[in-house]
Amino acid sequence: MSRTAVIALGGNALIRNGQAGTHLEQMSNARAMAAAVCRLRDAGWGVVLVHGNGPQVGNLAIQQEEGAGRVPELPLFWLNAMTEGQLGCLLVLAMHEAGRGRLPAVVSVVTHVVVDRADPAFTDPCKPIGPFLEESVARRLADERGWHVGEDSGRGFRRLVPSPEPGRIVELESIRSLVDGGAIVIAAGGGGVPVVEDGPALCGVDAVIDKDLAAQRLATSLGADALVLVTDIAQVMVDYGTPSARPIGDVSVDEVQAYADDGQFPAGSMGPKVRSAVRFVRDGGSTAVITDVELMVTSLAGGSAPAGTRLRRSPAVPCEAGVSSSPRQSAAVKRTGAVS
Repeated sequence: MSRTAVIALGGNALIRNGQAGTHLEQMSNARAMAAAVCRLRDAGWGVVLVHGNGPQVGNLAIQQEEGAGRVPELPLFWLNAMTEGQLGCLLVLAMHEAGRGRLPAVVSVVTHVVVDRADPAFTDPCKPIGPFLEESVARRLADERGWHVGEDSGRGFRRLVPSPEPGRIVELESIRSLVDGGAIVIAAGGGGVPVVEDGPALCGVDAVIDKDLAAQRLATSLGADALVLVTDIAQVMVDYGTPSARPIGDVSVDEVQAYADDGQFPAGSMGPKVRSAVRFVRDGGSTAVITDVELMVTSLAGGSAPAGTRLRRSPAVPCEAGVSSSPRQSAAVKRTGAVS
């Protein structure tokens, strides 16, 4: 394949709202993603798939804690590795089923990602994992188990863990070789297993890396042509939850960054996706897309077909005398029709 796309799929896409997270539910949801990946392959794209693991790793942590009286409780970074294997298996099987024998190799790589032990995230846990809980239940578990808990996007309380910035991807060259060989690769699942460097050794640390930021790091490191951040809406919304709410389609990174600077994209929802998309394009990527599974292929194709939010590089616009060309001002003009 002459073009490569890195696709970031949320863990919530495999356990949807209202579902218990059974094997059959997750397998059914994985089939929808596998079908979309096959359509992308048919359109001439090589694919690297990155999945989230928030619900899965949180559920596994609860299983560990409930069974601690019978078997040893394991550290969070090991649970990350377990979910990489679990969801990698799920997606590999779904790909083979959707491909009906016509796909090349489909390979899941347990991926380690180096983080900085001095990252401030370790003193400010903010990444939600596991199921949504009533506040009273979350507070009780926090007291009993030493958890940090907090509200997540107005949908309930969840456990919060450190989420450091992703650095070097340890298995990068192996992933590159698989992609160059034509394989569909599943990598950096759940953002990868977080490790810190200790001389020549690597040591696991208890944290969860944001899978969108890890996908951007992987896409940039591979020199991928596109980064696609899959969510449950067709396009990114600005002024969400207000009468003036509206989607944005084809947009420059500077315009999107201006919206972000105005607080349009909360950290617990669209923030990491927007940040990852902006980073990818600014670091030299051709196209970044935020959309749902159904519009993934048409968004990458471009043209007039219905598509998601597509980020492009900002053109260099010369300033006229006395006129500012800052992206924040450009965004304000779009929103209000005037510059205050």
